[in-house]
Amino acid sequence: MTDGSGRAAFPPAPTGLGALSATEIMAGYKREAFTPRDVVDDTIAALEATCETCNAVVTPMYEQARAEADRITREMRAGEAKGPLAGVPVTIKDLVFVAGVPAYAGSPMNTSFVPEADAAVVSSLKASGAIITCKTTTCESGYKLTADSPVTGLTRNPWNPGRTSGGSSGGAAAGVAAGCGPIAIGTDGVGSIRVPSSFCGVFGLKPTFGLVPRSPGFSPPSWASLAHTGPITRTVADAALTLEVIAGYDLRDAASLPVSKRRFDTSARRLDGIRIGASADLGYAAVSPDVCAAFGKALAVLDACGAQVTMDGPGLDPGILEHTLKPIAFTEQAAAVATKTSADLASSEADYRDVVSAGRNYTGTDYIEASYRRGQARNAFVKLFERVDVLVTPTVAVTAFEAGQLGVSTIDGKTVDPHLGWSPFTWPINLAGLPAATLPCGFDRDGMPIGLQIVAPWLDEPTIFRIAAAFEQTQPWAKFWPWITQSEKGRMRTEVCR
Repeated sequence: MTDGSGRAAFPPAPTGLGALSATEIMAGYKREAFTPRDVVDDTIAALEATCETCNAVVTPMYEQARAEADRITREMRAGEAKGPLAGVPVTIKDLVFVAGVPAYAGSPMNTSFVPEADAAVVSSLKASGAIITCKTTTCESGYKLTADSPVTGLTRNPWNPGRTSGGSSGGAAAGVAAGCGPIAIGTDGVGSIRVPSSFCGVFGLKPTFGLVPRSPGFSPPSWASLAHTGPITRTVADAALTLEVIAGYDLRDAASLPVSKRRFDTSARRLDGIRIGASADLGYAAVSPDVCAAFGKALAVLDACGAQVTMDGPGLDPGILEHTLKPIAFTEQAAAVATKTSADLASSEADYRDVVSAGRNYTGTDYIEASYRRGQARNAFVKLFERVDVLVTPTVAVTAFEAGQLGVSTIDGKTVDPHLGWSPFTWPINLAGLPAATLPCGFDRDGMPIGLQIVAPWLDEPTIFRIAAAFEQTQPWAKFWPWITQSEKGRMRTEVCR
């Protein structure tokens, strides 16, 4: 994997402890090389410095994090520390509840809302010993694929702050990419983990729908039948470890799957016997030339790892965006604010009001018909996975565009929907409820990251981890860092990539 911009080299890795992976942090604790307080202090310094440019944090929890780090440090010294993530910093997207901490969800309507209970994923992380450092930015109610909102303003990309971080888990991905802790929790309704992870050059996983409970979630729920919760990390091993912690049944979530806890192997080096179906456009998508080129190189890597790669795809209806996704997603978004009046929505973004208005204009019949077409799309994936073990595609059809824009309206001379048409590979997977991950596979001519998406059958996260781990061994993306520098005090600052 190389930088397509022509720069001679990437910057060196930052030396702050917040830039270490979770597995490296835990190994350091075992050697007594540093303490949780050391890690948290460095992570907070990185968050503060990076946020000056990228605006990734909406609610700092720094004093609570320091107190928790001190407590775990004492436990470690007494030999009493427990939990697979004990002392590891984690950030939480602002759509996910943390008890006693504001949950703005990027919405002016929620500026006084403070949840009383932790979401299930937060309870699991706390039980594992993880230390929550902050809530990260999102767009209003997670409705679009950037993290810009009327509450927090623009969230920018650490590779180039003139570009968007993507979204809606944009603050989560930007923080991980800039070395502000190894793990972030995001949510994904139409690509909101995978898009920002692709744009920011990190690993992001959307697990099978229901594998990670959302309870109590964000009330009222947005994208109710589409949204997944999952990890954003710099390494495959960290994502696997996080999923082991946060996956599990929760009676409060009607969609939660009653599956037993699992361990995920990330030691794969070869992919012999794996049948990979590959599609560069799903038969209908416009894709930028740089993304197509990186995708072709990624397929060559998978082939070299021993996989059997064939060009194949699910054969989806080209009208799936307008006739299936929008009637479902926009109706569910409108339902989330069904009791709100025009006056309540006056401070919301115009684009958000447009989505709500469109959702209110769909009928019950429209929703049911779209749900039927959704079943047809799901069946297309069932048939595909009779022929192949996984599907790989580009993650996004473009790389990060100008910060502050909703999206792009043309790709390689072709007109696309500016809201969702430039992410044609992500939202069909939400319609099917499938697990999918994005991993870095290259850079465009401006040095912006490009992602490769891996889609597996239901509950087959192990195969995703196997393929991602083998690719990571061959193309170790975690060694590539945005153009950040460190002062003598170890504080990180992000510079515009020129």
